[in-house]
This record gives sequence, structure tokens and C-alpha cells, in this order.
Amino acid sequence: MAKLRVGVVSPEREIWSGEADMVIAKTVDGEIGIMPQHAPVLGVLVEGGVLRVKREGESDLVAAVHGGFISVADDEVSVLAEAAELGSEVDVAAARDALDRAQASVEANQDDADAALEAKRARARLRAAGEEV
Repeated sequence: MAKLRVGVVSPEREIWSGEADMVIAKTVDGEIGIMPQHAPVLGVLVEGGVLRVKREGESDLVAAVHGGFISVADDEVSVLAEAAELGSEVDVAAARDALDRAQASVEANQDDADAALEAKRARARLRAAGEEV
């Protein structure tokens, strides 16, 4: 079976690259599943989304992705994230603490866009780490 060549990068570093059977990402137009032979696509990733890379014989690679773009062409998937973190790298206690602080700030001031964004990012980090949110 054909494979996808996948690269996930952020301005700080290359997050992951390798072969995959399927990539699932959330764009501003909805969730997209990409398999080999997929039509060319360019999508805008949502803030606080989770990227899932399915690999045969291995566990899924899961990452919290905060904005950016996904590009698909010729069985190559490029994820260019504004910020990203593998689920295995997430400090769960710190992410829960960040979520609690952000939620408290939002409850105190409904118009606090920065706190709402921080809460969204913390939820994505927790979901990427396999935690219930």
C-alpha cells in the first residue's frame, strides 16, 4: 500500500517527519482525513487543534497544533504550525495548571481573548497527551 511522506514543523524546530498511512487534522473548514492519492489541498489549521498521524504497526502520533497550514500534494503532507508539541512531550500537570488559570481568567472577564486562547491551547495539549478534557 502507498504511504504518505509527512513533515510537521514549527518555527522553533522540526516536530516529526516520516511515513504514515493517514493524517487527520482540524482546519477552519472542518476536520480533514488525508490518505495516499489525496487530491492537492491547502488548509488553514485551527488554533488549539490536535493532529493525528496513523502509522501501520505503530501507535498513532498525536500532536497539539496551534494554527498554521497543512499542504497536501503528491502523497506529501506538510504541516507548518505556528506552534506544535507532541503529546508525548506534554507536561500534563503544567497544562492542567495553565487550563485552570485560563478558565479562571475567562470566568472573571468574559472578554479576555488571551485567556480564551490560552485555554484552547491547554485543552489541545491535554488531548494530545491522551487526557480527558
